[in-house]
Amino acid sequence: MVDLVLKQMDESLRKIFSRGLLLAAISLVFAGNTAKANDTTKRIVILGDSITAGYGLDLKEAYPALLQAKIDVAKLPYTVVNAGVSGDTSAGGLRRVTWALSKGADILIVALGGNDGLRGIPPDETKKNLIGIVKKARIKNPEIKTLIAGMQMPDNMGPEFTERFKKLFPQVAKATKSRLIPFLIAGVGGNENLNQPDGIHPTKEGQKIVAENVWKILLPELTTKEP
Repeated sequence: MVDLVLKQMDESLRKIFSRGLLLAAISLVFAGNTAKANDTTKRIVILGDSITAGYGLDLKEAYPALLQAKIDVAKLPYTVVNAGVSGDTSAGGLRRVTWALSKGADILIVALGGNDGLRGIPPDETKKNLIGIVKKARIKNPEIKTLIAGMQMPDNMGPEFTERFKKLFPQVAKATKSRLIPFLIAGVGGNENLNQPDGIHPTKEGQKIVAENVWKILLPELTTKEP
């Protein structure tokens, strides 16, 4: 479907829309239609990068779709919106969070920062961007629940950088009063059997573990009654 849309686009639009951005847009439209069909359905938006977007896999194999399946089994009134864009950074997320929440959201999961670390962006800058994302989300909806997904860097980035990077996510969660997902790819990162040949992106089986990592933190937010 994505390839068909790209072919039908005007050349100028084709230059603007990457495949990843188009996937995110289509996901938002479909999720919006689902929400309209059932006004009692709440929305969970996952703002992420290629791991969220399911790089190298079918969209249904990415962890947001797997979370939706868990939600459906539990018969909870939530729709998951995959707002993952391959290659995105915390700065990119800060630019597009308002658009990603344009149809509203009750829960925002921020799963960004990995590409920042791989590019050597100073952790303080990533921290500032992530806090900015949550602030923008709360301008859109002051009652929105927010979750921050932690990431870690490989040792070859240097001990000082990797330690500062690891610590920034708990700091963001504390500063924004968000729930922390300690390590998004815990049990997957560094395991060649659960990653694609590039050693970065989870396989289908790896995505299942990522979904479990998120689900453990997300589920209490879905089942806790509002005060």
